[in-house]
Amino acid sequence: MVGEKIQADLKAAMKSGDALRVSTLRMAQSALHNKALEKRAILVKAGGAEADATLTDEEIFSVLKTEVKRRKEAAKEFNKGGRQEMAEKELKEAEILGAYLPAEADDVAVEEAVKSAIAEVGADPKQFGRVMGLVMKKLGGAASGDRVSAAVKRALEG
Repeated sequence: MVGEKIQADLKAAMKSGDALRVSTLRMAQSALHNKALEKRAILVKAGGAEADATLTDEEIFSVLKTEVKRRKEAAKEFNKGGRQEMAEKELKEAEILGAYLPAEADDVAVEEAVKSAIAEVGADPKQFGRVMGLVMKKLGGAASGDRVSAAVKRALEG
């Protein structure tokens, strides 16, 4: 499980004295803990058992993707503000977190998923949202929404 790998890597980073990796992985664990608490609260409200509040790998990937995206956006802002050293730190943190995410789908896989979804739904540009939803489900988060959106637009227009 990804959560266990993060925990093991945190221990290794602490032993090796890698301060950036330690702080990044602690932040990731904190974000994952907050997500688990949020999930537990929802389950308790719905009358479910608290024991079901452990995060699945997909939920962990979702949290990590959000954190990577935050780091990249922060790096852009630091670059705009002339804070190159802070931008580099944010990008290094994004790289550390990105190592726990599944590999991105290549362009061929995205195009094939788009073609398949269009065949299911129909090739009407008005069905953009349905096609996007199907493609994202088929790829299981292995491609960014921006890449999928661009591929769907190209396929529906051309």
